[in-house]
Amino acid sequence: MDTRTSMSLLRALLAVCLLGCPCVLGYEDEIEVNYADSYYNEITDGEQQEGLTTPSPCQGQELTRWDKLFVMIEDSQMRENMLLHYVDDIIKAELQSLRGEVRRLLGGQAGTCSGAADAVGRRLATHMEQKVEQGLDRVRTAAAEQAARQDAALQQLLEAGRNQAARLGKLETCCLSGAGLGAKTFTAPHKQQDVTTSEVGQVEKALAAMAVDLQRVQAQLSLSQRWAAQHFLPSGCETALLFPMRSRRIYAAVNPDAPMSLRSFTVCLWAKATEALNKTVLFSYGTKRNPYEIQLLLSRTAAQFTVGGEAHLVEAREAVQEGRWAHLCGAWSSEQGLAALWVNGKQVASSPGVAEGHTLSNGGVMQLGQEKNGCCSFGFDGGFDAKLAFAGKMTGVNVWDRALGAEEISQQALQEGSCNRRGNVVGWGVSEIIPHGGAQYIN
Repeated sequence: MDTRTSMSLLRALLAVCLLGCPCVLGYEDEIEVNYADSYYNEITDGEQQEGLTTPSPCQGQELTRWDKLFVMIEDSQMRENMLLHYVDDIIKAELQSLRGEVRRLLGGQAGTCSGAADAVGRRLATHMEQKVEQGLDRVRTAAAEQAARQDAALQQLLEAGRNQAARLGKLETCCLSGAGLGAKTFTAPHKQQDVTTSEVGQVEKALAAMAVDLQRVQAQLSLSQRWAAQHFLPSGCETALLFPMRSRRIYAAVNPDAPMSLRSFTVCLWAKATEALNKTVLFSYGTKRNPYEIQLLLSRTAAQFTVGGEAHLVEAREAVQEGRWAHLCGAWSSEQGLAALWVNGKQVASSPGVAEGHTLSNGGVMQLGQEKNGCCSFGFDGGFDAKLAFAGKMTGVNVWDRALGAEEISQQALQEGSCNRRGNVVGWGVSEIIPHGGAQYIN
């Protein structure tokens, strides 16, 4: 395109030069011819034209030499203007053609770029899928290897149990035979004393070996228990909510199945905190009038339960451990204002006169892992505080519209099968619990 434009401009300039030069030369030749020939408009130096002729009525006024010169100059200027307009028209046409070619070129490049972007996107998607598949394969392989190691450990435990049973049988036989020999000491005292000493040595060796085996079995059981506590969900629950980090955008919204205008309730859940700060929110329910109607909290290793505001606080110190599953329940009744806090099936704290005669307001917001502090309820962050966020795992969240008894709460804290007991206001696995931000369900 640059070569074509340059050639067009050169042709235009050559046309200007060729058209401009002959015009001036033509006018000079015409002037010389006119001066050489003898016409009526010939100008002589100081002489008058001889032989006057009668002017024609259509004949114009005779022009002097200077008038003709001015006319030629005006004519040349007019031609120059015409040529300039012509050159402008040519340049405009060439510029329009150049603009069209550039647009077509850009359009072709845009299509090529979009196609290349699509190809790169497809390659990236394929690469990511391959990486995910490889990661899943590694996880499956690791799970299979871990299961194989567990099976081997269990087989070793069973074999050790069998060996211990056989040794106990031998020990019992030795003891019985030793008692029988003791009854015959009067007949052969010296020989019986030698036999009893040898049997006692065998028994001591058997007991020492048994103690070593028992210590080994105990260590293996401790490792298996720690591994199970880290990788398995409690209470037979099949799913849990994972809160990967503390963030004002990571929480779970709960939609209750029944109105929250309650005069008594019980909230229970399983939680394993990665790290708990001075105030870490597990469960919260609040309204516009009172953002702190219900709160179940952690404060380092302490568990806290509030109803109607932070002024009504029930606390149990040294109740939970970081990195370990704990079952927490908070029960409250408006008639007596009795609030109780339960950890792992045991009542660890209680307080009377907590929000006595109070009725919870309906239409509030129920959340897991965060609280609506009420100061900044607009915007993207929704009035959340990252310092109050929960980081860890949570499962078995249930809410009842009554205060459960001690036996019912103890059953909820069982490690096996208690996840099947669901609340009538919020039931784990039944009620709608929507994770937000980076929160997600895991198996």
